[in-house]
Amino acid sequence: MTGKSWTISEQDDIIELVLDVPGRRHNVLSSEVLGDLDQALADLETRSARGLLIRSGKPEGFVVGADVHEFRRILDAARAAELTRAGQKVLERLSRLPYPSVAVIHGPCLGGGLELALACSYRVACDDERTSLALPEVKLGIHPGFGGTVRLPALIGALPALSLMLGGRAVSGRRARSLGLVDMCVPERHLDAAARALVRDVPPKARPSWRQAWAGAPFLRPYLGAFMQWRLKAKVDCRQYPAPCRIASLWARQAPFETEALSCAEMLVTPASRHLVHLFEVAEDLKRRAREHVHGIRRVHVVGAGVMGADIAAWAALKGFHVSLQDRAPEVLARAIKRAHGLFAERLKGRAAEAARDRLMPDMRGGALSRADLVIEAIVEDRDAKRALFAQIEAQVAERTIIATNTSSLPLDELAVGLAVPGRLVGLHFFNPVAKMPLIEVIGGTATAPVTLAAMRSFAVSLDRLPVDVKSSPGFLVNRALMPYLLEAVTLAEEGVALADIDDAATDFGMPMGPIALADTVGLDVCLAVAQTLGAALDMPVPALLARKVEAGTLGKKSGQGFYSYPRPRRFSLRRRLPPDSAISERLIMRLVNEAARCLRLSIVADADMVDIGLVYGTGFAPFRGGPLGYAAALGTVEVRARLLELTQRHGLRFTPDDAWSQGDLLARRSANL
Repeated sequence: MTGKSWTISEQDDIIELVLDVPGRRHNVLSSEVLGDLDQALADLETRSARGLLIRSGKPEGFVVGADVHEFRRILDAARAAELTRAGQKVLERLSRLPYPSVAVIHGPCLGGGLELALACSYRVACDDERTSLALPEVKLGIHPGFGGTVRLPALIGALPALSLMLGGRAVSGRRARSLGLVDMCVPERHLDAAARALVRDVPPKARPSWRQAWAGAPFLRPYLGAFMQWRLKAKVDCRQYPAPCRIASLWARQAPFETEALSCAEMLVTPASRHLVHLFEVAEDLKRRAREHVHGIRRVHVVGAGVMGADIAAWAALKGFHVSLQDRAPEVLARAIKRAHGLFAERLKGRAAEAARDRLMPDMRGGALSRADLVIEAIVEDRDAKRALFAQIEAQVAERTIIATNTSSLPLDELAVGLAVPGRLVGLHFFNPVAKMPLIEVIGGTATAPVTLAAMRSFAVSLDRLPVDVKSSPGFLVNRALMPYLLEAVTLAEEGVALADIDDAATDFGMPMGPIALADTVGLDVCLAVAQTLGAALDMPVPALLARKVEAGTLGKKSGQGFYSYPRPRRFSLRRRLPPDSAISERLIMRLVNEAARCLRLSIVADADMVDIGLVYGTGFAPFRGGPLGYAAALGTVEVRARLLELTQRHGLRFTPDDAWSQGDLLARRSANL
């Protein structure tokens, strides 16, 4: 029997149900797919069989979750509840089949896909690096809605289940086996045999250990739930991201499927979830379009083994590229290689870590340049030094080789002067720390060839990073929009506002770190250099306090003293913490928002979505607010302009509203996505 998405076949009294959603690279559980599954299960309930295997017909993986695109069409909680309850009923039907069922998992098994697998009697996973299992719904501002909050704790115990759901993190097949999430983890060639053995042997179903079962005892749940809520509130603001706190509450109350469905539906239509879903869709679309071009890069040569160069080289090697790392100082190279080996040991195991070490080669003399497909320059931020280096590189590399610069602020047209083939020069602006920051600005100059830009987008996705196209201009997008925010924080400090009050106002708004702490982390000398570069180009005044700090050698965290002293003592007080001053956050955020709108008006990026995705992934701008222009669209352009005019009257011309706010259609697309 064949349906639109599901195909049923039978061999040796074992039924196979294969999911292959037409027109999709990955399987998703849309309403239509779940409806087709319900019809298939109705047929299977009437059959006599030894067991059922559920597998994917996609080579890329099992199921990556519910169809996120459907979320946007859900406008009210009642409709959302209908859909979540319908999904629960289908999976409940699966769990009640008169014979055992086995989910045969390879590649990603995420969200609703894992909930589908949890409804089966058994699960067998492929033992390779592509396999990952997760319930990542919290990242979209919701929680599992197809029974995951009920079935997962019952399978592996409360504490491991809550850890997976609260963090949304993925686990490998092996780790899933150790948790009891899957019954077997075997090489791909043994997947079918292992699944059939489970059907034939029908072993006892997995259960949590007695320790884990004890933690979930009904009389302990309210106390453990209260403790978890307390711990969560120390890490996440439940006003901004309510999903983790809701998960803990559902578990503590032993909430049934119906309550889970209603709760998930309620959260699905909140502004925070809609913003997070929209950002997710934009990011996935960027990746999809980038993958359409084959980058053809196998060998990467990095020049400059400082912190950025070393980390770029290490990350590229970790992601499977053959990398050579060049620096004139042997001690710098040695530190870089040691740092890379530490990353490999942390992220990889056994042979995979050894293979990554083999792919990274120190190269003081640049002997690997002639074989490189891509050269990434990561030396000092000096125009003349970079030009001289590019001249040397161009003389040694092949004609097809792409030359990339990791400059954070210098215009590409100025760096391309003197190159025989300027079309192959491109900006690849990574962010520090490279292993954690998910964004890469792909910067094109006037002469940069379109094929070069396409290759770099594809390369960025191969590094598991998000590529955002940015026009070459002072500060590009992220630094240009972030710098006014940081400088306003320094201005507030110069006015005598307490440093902790400045940082608290920003984190209360939703920023991951306060601007004063961020400046110390980046380095005050780096902040000053970028501010002076942008200040000269954009008429952006630099507070004298920042220059005085740098002159005194108090450079931030790296020198042990900046605005704060390091290591910073933990703040502890018995006094009740007062709410942060909204006037402080208004000054900080509105400067960033105003500059973000200016970047859009000047076409530094293509549209408002690219501004938001760049500043959410590049600066951590409160994702639940949708990015700076998502936040502005929610306020309304008239309100934003009024606030900026008021700030201009109170604090000076640096708050003058950009002309963007007078262009009614500029944010129209972003407003429509709310």
